[in-house]
Amino acid sequence: MQHFDPVTARLVLALARDGSIAKTAERENIAPSAVSRRIADLEARMGIVLFDRSATGVALTSAGETYTQGCRRIFREIADLHTAMTGFAAGSEGQLRIASSSSALSGRLPELLAHYAGLYPGVRLDIREMSGRATLTALEDAQVDIAIFADNYDYSAFDAEMFEDDDVWVIASPDHPLAERIADGEPLPFEAVIVHEVVGVHHTGALDRLINDAARKAGRPLGERVNVESFPSLVRMVEAGFGIGFLRNSSIHLLAGTDLVHAPLAESWAARKLMIARRKRTPIAASVTAFLDLARATYRPRSDAT
Repeated sequence: MQHFDPVTARLVLALARDGSIAKTAERENIAPSAVSRRIADLEARMGIVLFDRSATGVALTSAGETYTQGCRRIFREIADLHTAMTGFAAGSEGQLRIASSSSALSGRLPELLAHYAGLYPGVRLDIREMSGRATLTALEDAQVDIAIFADNYDYSAFDAEMFEDDDVWVIASPDHPLAERIADGEPLPFEAVIVHEVVGVHHTGALDRLINDAARKAGRPLGERVNVESFPSLVRMVEAGFGIGFLRNSSIHLLAGTDLVHAPLAESWAARKLMIARRKRTPIAASVTAFLDLARATYRPRSDAT
């Protein structure tokens, strides 16, 4: 194959992940026309078509699937070689690259990173906020050392362990019909709360998928009168009386300064976790090992809470 261009290869992987030139351009901070030109130039040089284009986005062709698999293998080998070489270097320098879901960045991760940075000031931090599925793709592509994500994704291809408890809570305004029951603090059955109007949030996100899957299994479609794009907006709309809402434990801090009441859901599926994962059977840098050790040492499971 002709000269391998890592910049264009990264764009191919990003476009395969996003399925949209516009999304990839925004994420990679590059003009959409530049993305299109690089992909078209690469296809012309190789004499193959990597993507099928349509009005709704792009999708890999069979040739594109083969090319992306090869790119992932190359980037993984480069990352592993870099990790192996850092083992010969003395001192506490290096880098730590983390792909994190919004939930983790709303929970204990920022404080954990601050603690880590204080212990290892020579380590360069590269923290990327992504959707849960995208964190695993970035990990698979060796773009990051660690992924932190909600546990309702398939992470069987990685070495994963628990990072943080992240139960699902129901929230309501103090004058809502459910407010008295919620204020008691006892876990509430899901079927008792979904008969009420729900403020929906962040479609295709982990929490959205979790709640909608549970509603379908219960045979009760959600009455979503209002939908918003962020959890702070959800809190404001619940305050305004548009319905109940659902938050994970890592977002409960958003209720500070409000008079909203909240209680956990009773079902076992609502006892969720955030997971931390790395690729299996690959070299691991000292900087990554140190972070994983710190995460384990500071994790307090729900049963240990006081």
